[in-house]
Amino acid sequence: MSPGQSGALWGGRFGEGVDPGFQQFGASVGFDRRLADQDLRGSLAHVAMLVQQGILSGPEGELLRQGLEGIRADLEAGSLQWSVAQEDVHLNIETWLHQRIGPLAGKLHTARSRNDQVATDFRLFVKEAAGQLELDLLELQRTLLAQARLHLAAETLLPGYTHLQVAQPILLAHWLTAYLEMFARDRARLQDARARMDECPLGAAALAGTSWPIDRWATAKQLGFARPMANSLDAVASRDFALEFLAACAIGASTLSRLAEELILYASLEFGFVELPDRFSTGSSIMPQKKNPDGLELIRGKSGRIYGDLMALLAVVKGLPLAYNKDLQEDKEPVFDAFDTLHASYRLLSALLGVLAWRAEVTARAAGRGYATATDLADRLAQQGLPFREAHAVVGRLVALCLSRGCSFSDLSAADLEAVHPQLTEEMTGLLSPQASVASRRSLGGTAPEQVASALDAWESRLSVEGGV
Repeated sequence: MSPGQSGALWGGRFGEGVDPGFQQFGASVGFDRRLADQDLRGSLAHVAMLVQQGILSGPEGELLRQGLEGIRADLEAGSLQWSVAQEDVHLNIETWLHQRIGPLAGKLHTARSRNDQVATDFRLFVKEAAGQLELDLLELQRTLLAQARLHLAAETLLPGYTHLQVAQPILLAHWLTAYLEMFARDRARLQDARARMDECPLGAAALAGTSWPIDRWATAKQLGFARPMANSLDAVASRDFALEFLAACAIGASTLSRLAEELILYASLEFGFVELPDRFSTGSSIMPQKKNPDGLELIRGKSGRIYGDLMALLAVVKGLPLAYNKDLQEDKEPVFDAFDTLHASYRLLSALLGVLAWRAEVTARAAGRGYATATDLADRLAQQGLPFREAHAVVGRLVALCLSRGCSFSDLSAADLEAVHPQLTEEMTGLLSPQASVASRRSLGGTAPEQVASALDAWESRLSVEGGV
């Protein structure tokens, strides 16, 4: 290697050094050094293929391999210093390699460009990040399943809401199972994205491919990709795999935020449904009685940050001509940030959900408030032949009567009921308990205990298969 006046490995055609301010502005090593493992794996696969194809000799390949493995060991030991002067993770590693084995290091870049190199590194990272988030979601689902089992056995009641107004009684296990379903879709989106990004850009070179007799299938297979990318322009220019990953992260963060919001409400004094563990809460610097749900609030708040990561990358790529442009250096930080944020959020929520203390007596009382069984009464009238719309109006008048008196359905006399509608009876209103309401919801996917039990059994089997246990 013989760097030009610029001092960089690419500097042969330049006659002056890089402006220090521009060098600092353009350097990415501060964040892309996170791709060192992926870069080393890509280089090792590339070397093996060059030897296989006779482009490098066996001894040359072995020296390159030893040099790269030595760099890996030194990085793990923390004995190497990253240099802004070498711009990025790729040139830092190549410089270290040159210092170790001399000019032979220059042959590592045969039939390769930084364009296909970084695209390969980044795809490897994003594919592995998606896999890690899938594992996080599996653990979160297992926690939800265990909690749902406990509360199904106890038949813990919970008010169901629409418009944040009491609507109908449900089982707490049914509520937990709803999030099992939502997190399953979040996991499926990551799986879908991972399947689509499972193509290897290595060998596309700068944009047009290479004249060297390389074997792109060999490097793709060694790096764990399903296949090489079919078009060299597409291979180095496209970042839709990162956008799809960020979109899946953003949707996943919205699910987390909704669950966090509900738990924040349920833990408030006004609801009092659940007690947050002290170790997942904080206090006030001035009000000694306070117990704040800061962990959940941060999960809720960080969802906006992940949305911003998606918007940032969409804005970067929206007007880029083919093929590679330096703008694409801005693709990594949003992905790193979204992954780190979501990974931490999943782990925190999973730990918290497993130790929540639900107040079953409070949730049971709340499940019967607000005339939550009014729909059951309308259904009973409809089952006696009254058109449901008329039954709805009848029960609405009954609710209005109760509201005017400040009483419940069971407090009304036979005469009161008959005055509203002749088919209303004390026996009918006396059976309107939250437990009876829940038990009656036997339709597929409903909140009746047997339906929830069936759903949990299905999830038990599904998570055992999908989790590989």
